[in-house]
Amino acid sequence: MKILFDFLPIIIFFAVYKYTGDIIMATAVLIPATIIQVAYSWIKTKTIEKMHIVSLVLVVLLGGATVLLGDGDFIKWKPTVVNGLFALAFLGSQFIGEKNIIQRMMGDKIELPFKVWRTLNLAWVGFFIVSAFANLYVAFQFSEEVWQ
Repeated sequence: MKILFDFLPIIIFFAVYKYTGDIIMATAVLIPATIIQVAYSWIKTKTIEKMHIVSLVLVVLLGGATVLLGDGDFIKWKPTVVNGLFALAFLGSQFIGEKNIIQRMMGDKIELPFKVWRTLNLAWVGFFIVSAFANLYVAFQFSEEVWQ
């Protein structure tokens, strides 16, 4: 259920886009859906996950620009920005604290040498960078329908 909850705004976005074929309309629906998601999380648990906050800020900023300017390119940047921020966070965690992000998330479940934790963390940095550039390439080299 948590995965469904996490992806609900984007599922709504894709459903509206597929139904209307209008990225501006889909984005206009995405913004309140994301706000409702974050509000519901706060009401239910009195906490908001960092990923939801990042997503909300980017949806409101880039989605708002998409709707206000009538230009779907802004919302196409969101996955790239999110992946770029993740890459920076994972890379920065190599230098801040005693454990990187991967080790913090999984260190209580598995014991590995520091070198392996570092390699895993850097592999995730690479994944996020590749994902960011792949989104840019598809978003701006192919049709909107392919990007969707």
